Amino acid sequence: MSGKLGFVVLSLIICLCVGCAINPITGEEEFMLFPEHQDISIGRKYAPEVEKQMGGKIANENMQRYIDSVGQKIARVSHKPDLEYHFIALEHESINALALPGGYIFVTRGMLEKLKTETQLAGILAHEVTHVVARDGSVAMSREIGISILLSAAASQDAPQGVLTAADVTRQILGLHYSRKDEQDADLTGLDYMVMAGYDPHGMIETIQMLQNEQKVRPIEFFSTHPNPENRMAYLTRRIQARYSDRAGLKIGAENYRRSVLEHLVNNKAD
Repeated sequence: MSGKLGFVVLSLIICLCVGCAINPITGEEEFMLFPEHQDISIGRKYAPEVEKQMGGKIANENMQRYIDSVGQKIARVSHKPDLEYHFIALEHESINALALPGGYIFVTRGMLEKLKTETQLAGILAHEVTHVVARDGSVAMSREIGISILLSAAASQDAPQGVLTAADVTRQILGLHYSRKDEQDADLTGLDYMVMAGYDPHGMIETIQMLQNEQKVRPIEFFSTHPNPENRMAYLTRRIQARYSDRAGLKIGAENYRRSVLEHLVNNKAD
């Protein structure tokens, strides 16, 4: 048996044995084809393809470090602080953010240009960290892509016709849909994460309001499967009032964001 065929057979056996997983946020059992350790290899394999298909990284290391530093603050207070997280800004003009299994989180130029404060950025990244922690991407892959992603993971660059390439699978990944319950959990748990990391939770509500206003002008990918914006703002407001109304001194970071992101984006575009 060749090494590649052996990998495929072993992967199939693992998947059949795994079958389900416990969501660490909700405590619920979910259908899952992938063992948790495979999340990292999936993310590592497809992250470069996501970057390629979405215009590549924004070529400013200072800004990339700043965005990563905000994301790492969120990651450290999450349910999975020991996972190796990667926060990457992409050149794509869409207003969007997304996460791959294993801790790869992306935010687009279009989204960054619309944000005004560090706490708004923290809200976006906290939402995506929650998807990683809950393994929502792996659940969606199990449901919508299934075994084919493992076959593709075993395929070489010169894969024969009929076998999915990394680019093919990446396009499917970019089209994955989370459930509305997943999105609500990502909002509410992300809100908790950002407060635990020292950020003003109102930044998440401000971001949803911004996205709602932009949606009136053009379709927003980030909104494609999310709950109604009014509902999102309502349940987030209730969470803030119930848990965080007495919190003072939480970070907003308007000047930090302007200096570390907005000025770089203008200069980068001018170049």
